[in-house]
Order: sequence, then structure tokens, then C-alpha cells
Amino acid sequence: MLFRADECCTMKVYNLACEQNHRFEGWFGSEDDFLSQSARNLIVCPLCDSVKVDRLPSAPHLNLSAARPPAGARSQPPQHSPAVAQMQKRLAEMARHVMENTEDVGEGFAEEARRIHYKEVPEHGIRGVATAEECDELADEGIDVFQLPLPTSRKTTLQ
Repeated sequence: MLFRADECCTMKVYNLACEQNHRFEGWFGSEDDFLSQSARNLIVCPLCDSVKVDRLPSAPHLNLSAARPPAGARSQPPQHSPAVAQMQKRLAEMARHVMENTEDVGEGFAEEARRIHYKEVPEHGIRGVATAEECDELADEGIDVFQLPLPTSRKTTLQ
């Protein structure tokens, strides 16, 4: 849902979680908007692209945007501090480095990590998808892994 900058908007902010327990916020124009988008699988986890998303219990939170720019004024994009901009730049560089220097093994991550650990294949950097249970099993076998959420939408172009 799009709003003009000079309109006063009331948004409902919901705490959401996907089946992998990735937590994020969703902003909706109304309860009906949330229910409609949820029923049509339009709400997607920004970390794993799952459409199995549930609303978490939370206290009501309304974002009331009452500030209006003067008539005829152009809206300016939000300005971030130099420290925030530098951190965003470094995170993007790190993600780009991981993308360029690892092989995407997708859903076969746990299997490939085991093959590397047990020296069935030469050691090389991999990335992919594993369930929490698979990560626990890998840890039990002495295989160190870490989670670095890279949304599918960002896997090709990191700006």
C-alpha cells in the first residue's frame, strides 16, 4: 500500500515470525490488510523467503505520521549518520565477499558440510540452507557453522 508524503497515515505494526523463527515487523494499513495479504501468501520472511508467517502476540502499536511537509515542499530521503552509512557499507561488502567466495549448495548444505568435514571432498567455502535441527546435528558432529541471513532477493545484486 502506497501513501503520499502529505497524507496522514495510520499504520498497524505487527511482530511476525516465519516457520524458521526469523522475527520481523510488518506494517499494514489495517487488520483487514494483514489478513488479506496473509491469506494470499503475500507476506514473506525477509531472511528466508518463507510465506509461512504468523503474527506474534504483542501490545498494540500504532505509527501515527502527523508531520506534514509545507505545501509544495519536496520530501527528502531520511539522512543516516556517517557511522550508520559506514556500517551498512561494510555489511554489504561482507555479504558481497561471501557471495563471491563461496559455493551455493542450497538445501544440500548439511550434506555438503559433512562431506567436507569427513574429507570426502576438498575443503571449500559453501553457503546454503539448513534447518535449526540440521544445524544442531552438525554441531553435535563437531562441524562449526554460522548463520548469515542473505535474502534470496539479495543473492544476485548487493547494492
